[in-house]
Parts: sequence; structure tokens; C-alpha cells
Amino acid sequence: MCPFFKKGEHFMKYKRVLLKLSGEALAGDDHFGINANTVADIARQIKEAKDLGVEIAIVCGGGNIWRGVTGAQMGMERSSADYMGMLATVMNGLAVQNALEQAGVPTRVQTAVEMQKVAEPFILRRAIRHLEKGRIVIFGAGTGSPYFSTDTTAALRASEIDADVILMAKNGVDGVYDSDPKTNPNAKKYDSMKMSDIVDNKLGVIDLASAVLAMENKMPMMLFGLNDENSIVKAVTGGFTGTYVNAE
Repeated sequence: MCPFFKKGEHFMKYKRVLLKLSGEALAGDDHFGINANTVADIARQIKEAKDLGVEIAIVCGGGNIWRGVTGAQMGMERSSADYMGMLATVMNGLAVQNALEQAGVPTRVQTAVEMQKVAEPFILRRAIRHLEKGRIVIFGAGTGSPYFSTDTTAALRASEIDADVILMAKNGVDGVYDSDPKTNPNAKKYDSMKMSDIVDNKLGVIDLASAVLAMENKMPMMLFGLNDENSIVKAVTGGFTGTYVNAE
């Protein structure tokens, strides 16, 4: 974890972050598809964090449009279903890119499956150069391979770009609890925990493969609710209220 550094009158906790936006978060209250007002507010927060000096890369989920697991349960061949999910993440990435550029933030979309008329191919050195030049980089199409979730993509890309932390922005989930807060009103939220606790206890708040990859690469995570006001900005300025997951 990098130390606090000063940008203007603000003290920033992180220099470079990877923000994971779940597909459900982009759907907002609609629970399906892309909610324009929600995406615009996300773009506003990202711009505010960027203007404070934080380099930001983004991985979008696709669950608001399609899930590969759902397709497989319907009888589809799993790889084909997962590729459809990758296309959904690109659709979400393009929506976020459009909102960011309307807010005046230069943004590039890079995809793990090449579609050059739509986005750049994923090239690590180019992605890092974009970040250094103050651009937002959105990684689409997951890892480019089936059977891997976008949570795992987030852990992989964060490790590749040498991010300080993964910001896991969830819809309707504001941290890690000892039981399901939707069914247990007395559920306790953890302020912090170890990545090994998620792995050993198989907690479902993030994908297990993602947790293992992050732990092996000593990549911490911050899990928080996107519904909370200015949650992205708070996460990079130290006003975080979710669960901090140490990479141990």
C-alpha cells in the first residue's frame, strides 16, 4: 500500500487504483440493462477522484445484461455463454467511456478479445502509458478466456498495472458480513479482514479465484456499496466505510 500523498488541499491514500464496477451497479434501480443516471453519477465520481490525482483503471462486469453461468444452466455450451458475457462487459465499458468523455475525461477501452473497430486491444504497456498521461482505461471482455469471472479479471489487471488497491464497488452490498444481512438483521459487518479468511471460509462476496490471485500477488481490496453517496471518492481519500481486505 502506498503512503498518503498530497494533491492540492487533499490527502490521497492511493496513486493508482483499479475500480471494479459490477454490472448490477450500472443497472441502478432498474436491476437490468444500463441506467443512464447511475452511469452519469459514477462518471462524476470517477472524474472527481481523477482530478485529485489518482490514476484509475476500470473493469466492468456484465451481469446486468448476461451471465455465462446462466446461459450454461439453460443448456448452452459454457464457453459460448461466457463469450456472450464478455461482450456484455464491452457494452458496459463503452457506456462508461461515453459518460466519462461527456464529463470531459479522456478514456480508452481495451478489450481482451480483439474488436478493433470498437476498442483498442489489451496491450499492457499502452494501458500503463494511458494511465500515466491522465487517461482512464477501461478493460473489457474479461480475461479473454471462458470460465473466469470479471472479479478475477480485476485481480489480474490490477496486478499487471501494479495498482495500489482494487476498489470493489458493489450494488446493494456495502462490505463483508458474518452472515447475510438481507436475511439476518443482526449480521455484523467487518471493517477489515484478511484475504485468507475469504479463501479459507469460501465467503461468496467475491469470486474465490479472484481472492486467491489477489492474495498471491499481495493485492489488497476495498469492498463497498456503490449506493453510498460519493463512495468512490471516499475510498481514495480515506473516508472509506466498507470492508478493507488485507492481501495476507
